[in-house]
Amino acid sequence: MTPITPKPHDDSVHANDEKQPQQSHSETITSASISKTISSTLPSASKCDPATPIFPRSASVAEATINAEHSMTLHQGIRQFPKAIAWSVVISLTLVMEGYSTILVPNLFAMDPFRRRFGDLLPNGSYEISANWQTALVNGGLAGQILGLFVTGTVAERIGYRHTLMVGLTAMNLFIFVTFFAGSKGVLLAGQCLLGMPWGMFQCVCTVYAADVCPVALRAYLTTWVNACWVLGQLIASIVMRGMISDMTEWSYRIPFGLQWIFPLPILVAVCFAPESPWWFIRQNRFADAKASLHRLRTKPKSVSDVEFDLVLVGTMEGMIETNDREQRMQTGTSYKDCFKGVDRRRTEITCMVWIIQILCGSTFMGFSTYFYEQAGIASSHAFTLSLAQFALGLIGVIISWALMSHFGRRTLYLSGQTLTCLFVLLIGILACIPQPRTNTTSTFTPLNWSIAALLLAFTLTYDATLGPICYALVSEMPSTRLRSKTIVLARNCYNEIL
Repeated sequence: MTPITPKPHDDSVHANDEKQPQQSHSETITSASISKTISSTLPSASKCDPATPIFPRSASVAEATINAEHSMTLHQGIRQFPKAIAWSVVISLTLVMEGYSTILVPNLFAMDPFRRRFGDLLPNGSYEISANWQTALVNGGLAGQILGLFVTGTVAERIGYRHTLMVGLTAMNLFIFVTFFAGSKGVLLAGQCLLGMPWGMFQCVCTVYAADVCPVALRAYLTTWVNACWVLGQLIASIVMRGMISDMTEWSYRIPFGLQWIFPLPILVAVCFAPESPWWFIRQNRFADAKASLHRLRTKPKSVSDVEFDLVLVGTMEGMIETNDREQRMQTGTSYKDCFKGVDRRRTEITCMVWIIQILCGSTFMGFSTYFYEQAGIASSHAFTLSLAQFALGLIGVIISWALMSHFGRRTLYLSGQTLTCLFVLLIGILACIPQPRTNTTSTFTPLNWSIAALLLAFTLTYDATLGPICYALVSEMPSTRLRSKTIVLARNCYNEIL
């Protein structure tokens, strides 16, 4: 679980790699080779007590561990780290709640009972929520996220990622009451602002946790799973909204709000048993806890003895401690101001721009898709069905991205996705400017309307196969380990401010 950091060129290291080409083909050989290196470096397992805060610094131990991890294949990673995969998947499920909640209110703008309750009467007898209030209700959640992200960057470094998530899940359980019982636009806005704070916590912690607990071979897949959780939450919200479309009572919008209570409690129970990030323990000089966390995240191969496996864990810690010490020697602190010093300033700039690009491509259309379809002249029932298909395509897109990442680089996929999504947005804008001929029929199946809908579906598939998931892989790999959480906070807040 060492980070991808540039290392000085060392011919001896590459020569050693050439002498051991079989390490990338067998998890047994990989573990045994590390154990052999550690055994030849340390006097004995008893003398090297990983519970003590002082470890014998050995370049060969750290180097062997790093080389073994970097040569690990995807298949080996899955076999050796199934528990890390499971915990990362569970922690990321908190973003299902965020994906569900953030798209809920924009979709409610298209429902008549919601508009009658919170909207204003128009001269033609219909109800509509003003553009100012629509903007406020959406941006209220974003404002809460900005505050929650900044708080999380500091709090998570003090109490750990697990306890930060527990606080966020408990807070969300309480704040849902505000939106569920809201009787006015002001109360609903207050509820959105409050809910935004735990959303910000989830957004930061899930990405950092996935990057911390997974090895290099799995990191891209587990960080892009974060985007899949977003899409899954949006898909669930679309299914709920489609099911409530025929209900003309106030429960058509209160039930979707109330269903948010389904998520926090089971996830909170799971988080209580989750291992803390070993990187966080290393930064706190809690080496015994770090080793225990590593033991819970990794599976011992059957061909490796308990003593050898214990030495493998020690070797992994040696590599982590060496990385942490190297960043400390580079005067890398853990405060927000350190994100703008030296080489970390460049890392911060790149990470922020990666997340800004994700919103500049026009991804806002997806959040307002149901309302957008209606404004394009499509009936409400068809609009909700299209939104359902849209987010189902989003999940398919994430799966496609996993295949693309094994053949193309992150930068290539990101730039290609940006180009294609900009093209789709341009075509949607051109079609929207074409006047539609007036007809005596009430049918919404006009070629122009459905061409716009088809382009938005193609936009969603392209976005979730490139920009959406690849963004999380990039922002988790760019920062240094000591500043990962705070760099992600700054980058995500840049996204929120642009949005």
